Amino acid sequence: MSGILYFVPTPIGNLEDMTFRAIHVLKEVDYILCEDTRTSGILLKHFEISKPLKSYHLHNEHQATEKVIADLKSGQNIAIITDAGTPGISDPGYLLGKAGADNNIDMICLPGATAFVPALVVSGLPNNEFLFAGFLPQKKGRQTKLKQLAEEKKTIVLYESPHKINTTLEQIKEFFGEETKVSLSREISKKFEETKRGTINELIEFSKSKTLKGEIVLIVNNSI
Repeated sequence: MSGILYFVPTPIGNLEDMTFRAIHVLKEVDYILCEDTRTSGILLKHFEISKPLKSYHLHNEHQATEKVIADLKSGQNIAIITDAGTPGISDPGYLLGKAGADNNIDMICLPGATAFVPALVVSGLPNNEFLFAGFLPQKKGRQTKLKQLAEEKKTIVLYESPHKINTTLEQIKEFFGEETKVSLSREISKKFEETKRGTINELIEFSKSKTLKGEIVLIVNNSI
């Protein structure tokens, strides 16, 4: 019998967002894959979880996946976590999920923390249909991607880092137009959580008026 691969969300800010089920699963598996053993070690210590940690990140996931699949086939139960949020959502996890599916491994993803859902809900923008685009390409293909997204009628969800937010907002104005509505959420579930809503020009003014910190989620709609 093959083991089970668990995708376990971890808090994106407030540790109280960790679910009882997530703690139970992490205490029961044979070992845990994580992005950074130091970061995850702090989390596991807080919840009194003592299981072996193995690195699984963007730089080694191709090599590590084969060994993980072999361990699963041998009957071991394994969990994957990331530094924050749900594995596979703009974080390592997709390759392992694909390999698990290709090898008929039983996989379970626990519901839990992910940044874009609360940002979308409080944006005030249409959320009956939306397109999750994650991070835009750093350089090559960035303008092509923006042109493509600008044609979308659905609400668009983007992730962005603080040091690129001003450039990205200016590019949204360029490709989507000045009537575009935007909601910017940052530090979700943390002490200084903040959401700013308005037109793209208002968001550009807001972003340039202060130094934004923390992971940023942009909710964009140019069809209303």
